[in-house]
Amino acid sequence: MDPNRIIQALKGTIDPNLRIAAETELNQSYKIINFAPTLLQIIVSDQVEFPVRQAAAIYMKNMVTQYWPDREAPPGEAMLPFNIHENDRQKIRDNIVEGIIHSPDLIRSQLAVCLRAIIKYDFPGRWTAVVDKIGFFLQSPNNASWLGSLMCLYQLVRTYEFKKAEERDPLIAAMQIFLPRIQQKIFQLLPDSSQLSVLIQKQILKIFYALVQYALPLQLVNKQTMTQWMEIFRTIIDRDVPPETLQVDEDDRPELVWWKCKKWALHLVARLFERYGSPGNVTKEYIEFSEFFFKTYAVGIQQVLLKLLDQHRQKQYVAPRVLQQVLNYLNQGVNHSLTWKQMKPHIQSISEEVVFPLMCYKDEDEELWQEDPYEYIRMKFDVFEDHVSPTIAAQNFLYTAAKKRKEVLPKMMSFCYQILTIPSEDPRKKDGALHVIGSLADILLKKNIYKGQMELILQSYVFPLFNSELGYLRARACWVLHSFCKLKFTNDLNLRNAVELVKKSLIEDKEMPVKVEAAIALQSFISNQDQAKLYIKHSVRPVMQELLHVVRETENDDLTNVIQKMICEYSEEMTTIAVDMTQHLAMTFSKVLQSDAYEEVEDKTVMAMGILNTIDTILTVVEDHKEITQQLEGICLQVIGLVLQKHVIEFYEEVLSLAYSLTCQVISPNMWQLLGVLYEVLQQDCFEYFTDMMPLLHNYVTVDTVAFLSNPKNVEIIYNLCKKVLTGDAGEDAECHAAKLLEVIILQCQGKGIDQCIPLFVEAVLERLTRGVKTSELRTMCLQVTIAALCYSPMLLVHTLENIRFSHSAEPITAQFINQWMNDTDCFLGLHDRKVCIIGLSTLMEMQNRPEAVNAVAAQILPSLLLLFLGLKRAYASKVTNDQDENGEEDEDAEENEEIPSDEDDIREAGQQYLDMLEQHQVEEDEEEDDDDEWDEDGLEETALEGFSTPLDEDNNVDEYQIFTSALLRIQSVDAAWYQTLTAPLSEDQKKQLQEIFTLTEQRKNAAESKKIEG
Repeated sequence: MDPNRIIQALKGTIDPNLRIAAETELNQSYKIINFAPTLLQIIVSDQVEFPVRQAAAIYMKNMVTQYWPDREAPPGEAMLPFNIHENDRQKIRDNIVEGIIHSPDLIRSQLAVCLRAIIKYDFPGRWTAVVDKIGFFLQSPNNASWLGSLMCLYQLVRTYEFKKAEERDPLIAAMQIFLPRIQQKIFQLLPDSSQLSVLIQKQILKIFYALVQYALPLQLVNKQTMTQWMEIFRTIIDRDVPPETLQVDEDDRPELVWWKCKKWALHLVARLFERYGSPGNVTKEYIEFSEFFFKTYAVGIQQVLLKLLDQHRQKQYVAPRVLQQVLNYLNQGVNHSLTWKQMKPHIQSISEEVVFPLMCYKDEDEELWQEDPYEYIRMKFDVFEDHVSPTIAAQNFLYTAAKKRKEVLPKMMSFCYQILTIPSEDPRKKDGALHVIGSLADILLKKNIYKGQMELILQSYVFPLFNSELGYLRARACWVLHSFCKLKFTNDLNLRNAVELVKKSLIEDKEMPVKVEAAIALQSFISNQDQAKLYIKHSVRPVMQELLHVVRETENDDLTNVIQKMICEYSEEMTTIAVDMTQHLAMTFSKVLQSDAYEEVEDKTVMAMGILNTIDTILTVVEDHKEITQQLEGICLQVIGLVLQKHVIEFYEEVLSLAYSLTCQVISPNMWQLLGVLYEVLQQDCFEYFTDMMPLLHNYVTVDTVAFLSNPKNVEIIYNLCKKVLTGDAGEDAECHAAKLLEVIILQCQGKGIDQCIPLFVEAVLERLTRGVKTSELRTMCLQVTIAALCYSPMLLVHTLENIRFSHSAEPITAQFINQWMNDTDCFLGLHDRKVCIIGLSTLMEMQNRPEAVNAVAAQILPSLLLLFLGLKRAYASKVTNDQDENGEEDEDAEENEEIPSDEDDIREAGQQYLDMLEQHQVEEDEEEDDDDEWDEDGLEETALEGFSTPLDEDNNVDEYQIFTSALLRIQSVDAAWYQTLTAPLSEDQKKQLQEIFTLTEQRKNAAESKKIEG
C-alpha cells in the first residue's frame, strides 16, 4: 500500500475544496490489505505533517472501533461484512503500544481509544502479549516512555472497570505484575513536583481508581499494600501546590496537573471510604476490610482534609473539584462517631465559613446570569453538574450533618435567622441563608420545634423578596417556596399569597431564570396543596401559555415535566386549550430538531423527547373528546412526519406512541396512510422497533377491523413485518410479539373471510419452530398462532398442515405440531394463553375427521386440559386479587428524629438490608442460571403479551368452561368409543377434577344469565 497516496488523501480531507474527492479515495482504499498498518506508520512518523498524522489517527480510530471485531453476515446474505484482515490486525497489535508511547498527546489520545477497542476484543484470547509489551516499557528508567506505557495500562484496566469481580481474572493476573511496579514508581516520584512527574503520578492514580471503583480486589490489595497506597494518597493531598501556579488565571487553575493529581487522590480516598471503608454500610465480603480501613486511615485522612478546608477558609486557593471531594469525604465521616468527634469542634466554622459561602450567590453566578441567562438555567438544572459542584457537595454535607448530629441544626438556623433579620445585610448572604433553610426543608418540616415557625419565616422574609430589584433573590424566593411546598399552612391567606406570588413571577417577571423557578414552584404547590389547585383553576390558560413560552425559549427538560403534571392536574380545563398547546409544543419540537446544535447537545434530545411525551399526555387527557382529538391529529402527524422524514431514530418510540394514542378510538384515513409510510420507513429498523410498534399495529387490527380488512394492503403490510421479524435476528422478544400479532389477526377476524391468510401465518410460525428456540414463550406463542387457526377453521388448518413441507423433512408436519403441543401444554400461562389452549384442545377432540396424530395422543388430551383448568383457576384468582386496591395511609404529622448521639455510628439498617437483599438476589440469579427449569409458575399468572386483547378476552364473550364441557358431552352422546378412549386414562383424582369443572361450568352459566337479567 503506497503511503504517499494515503497521505495525499488525508491532506485532502483537511481542505474543504478537496474533501469530497479525498474521502472518496479513502473509502475506496480502506478495505485493501495493509491499509490499516500503513495508516499506523503514517501516524507515528515524525516526517509527516502533524495535521495529516492527526487526520490519520482519527480515521484509524473510526476504522478500529467499527471493523476490528469479527462480524457475521446478516440473515439471508452470503457475503461477510468487512473486517480488518487478521494479518493487518497482527501488525497493528505488534506496533500500537510503541505508537502510543512515542506519539504526542493529541495523537496518543486517539490511539488509546484504538487500543481499548483491541483489548476489548482480543485480550486475553488473541493477545496475551499486550501484558508483556506494557511490562517491558514499564521497566524503562525513562519517564517519557512511562507516561505512554501507563496510558496503555489504563486502557487495559478500564476494559475491566465495570465488570463483575468473577469476570476480572485476566486483569487481576496482569495487575499482580503491574501494581507493585506502579506503586514503587509513584513513591519514587513523590518528592519530584515537576510537571512530567506529576502527570505520571496522576495517571497512576487514575489506573488505581479504575481498578477499585466498583470492586476491590482484596487478593491484590492486602493490609500492608493498602497502607502504602493510603500513605501515597495522603502525601499527595497534603503537599503544597507550587506557588508559581498562583500566577495562572483562577479559571484555568483547576486544569493544572498539580490540582488534577490532588483531585484524583481525593477521589480515591472518598470512594474507598464510601464503598469499602464505612463499617455497617458495606456488603459481606468487605466487612473485615471496612473495619480495618476505618480504624487505620479514616481519622488520619480526615485530619489532612480539615487542613485543606482551613486553607480555603483563610482565602487560600483550593480547586473547586478538590473542595467538592473533601466535602464528600466529610459527608461520609459524619455518620461515624470516631470521625465525627474529630470533626465536631470544627463543625460550626465549617458550616459558617466554608459551607455557607459556597451556598451564597457568587460573582461567577452574576456574570453568567447577566451574560447568558439561558446557560445559567442550564447549569442550575444540569444533573451532571451536580456530581462535580462544590455547592451541591456543601449542601449535601450540611443536610447529613443537620439530620444526623443534633448540635448542627439549631446553630445553623440561628446563624441564618440572624442574617435574615438584619435589613442592611448583604443580599448575597440573604440568598445563602435562604438556600440553607430551603435545603434543610425536609428536616425542618419533621421537627415540631421548627415546622410551626416556617410559615412565619416565609411570610416575613420570603414573600417580600418577590418585590426585590435583584433577580437572583426573586428566583431564590420561588425556590424556597418550592422547597416548602408540603408545609401545612395554618392561614389560607398565606398559601394564597404564596401561589399568587409564584404565578405572578411566572407570567410577569422579565428575568428568565426567575420564570423557570416560578414554574417549578407553582407546579409543586398544585401537586401538594389541594387549595392551591383551586386558586389556579381560573388562570390555567395564561399559566400554560407562559409555560409553553418559557419551554420554547429555554428548552429546559424540567419544564416539560412541569407541563405534563399540570396537564394531568387540570385535565378538564385542558380541553379548551389543548389544540393551542399542542401547536406550540409542535413548533418548539420542530425548532429543537432543526437547530444546528441539535446533533451535539444531549440536553436537546432529552428536551425534544419530553415535548413528545407531553403531546402524548395531552392526547391521553382529551381522548374522550373526539372533535379535539381530530384537530390534534393533523398537528401530531406533522411531528411524526418530521421525525420519520429526518430518520431521527431516537424518537421512533415516542412517535409510535403518539400514533398509538391517535388510533385508540377511531382510525382516520390519514392514520391509515401512516401505516404504509411507517412500513416504508421502518423497513431497515423493523427489528429494533417492532415491539414499540406493536400497540399501534394492534390498534390497526382491532379498533376498526372492517376498515383493516377492506384494503388487502393493510393485512399484507402487517404480515410482511411479522414475517421479517420471524425470519431475521430480531431476538425472541420481538418474535413473540410478531407471533402474537398474527394470533390477534386470526382471532379478531373469525368469520370475516381471511381464509387465504391462514396458510401464510401458520407456515411462518411453524417454520420458526424448525430453527432453534431458546424460550418456552416463543415456542408456545408460535403454537398459539396455529391453535388460533384451528379455532378459525379446523379443516382449513388440517389441509394447511398436510401441504406444508420443510426442507429437513418430506413428511407433513401435522404429527410434529400435535406432539409439540401436547408436550408444551404446561408452558401456556396467564388467562388468555390457557383459554386459547383449552378452546383449541376442545375443538381438536371434537373434530369429525381427526388426523391420526390426534388419536395417537388421546391419552394426553384430558390430563392436559385438567392441568390447564387448574392453572386457569389460579390465574382468575390472581386477577381478582390484583384488581383490589390496597391503600395504606401514613401519619405525616408524627415527628421524625434521625439524630444519633455523638458517640454512636449511623449504621444504616435499611441500607444494609438493601445490600444484603442485592447479594441474595445475585445468589438466586446464579442459581437460576444453573437450573432454568426450577421456577415458580404462581408468579407468572399474567404474561407480558396479554395486554394485546382479542375478542376472547372480553368479559362473558367466550366461556372456555362451557365450550369444553359442551364439547365433551357432545362426544359422549355421538361417539361413545372416542369418549371412552379419552376418559379411560384418567385416575380417580382426575375424574374428580373433571366433575368439579362440570360443576363450575354450571355455576358460571347461571352467573352469566343472572347478569343478563340484571342488565
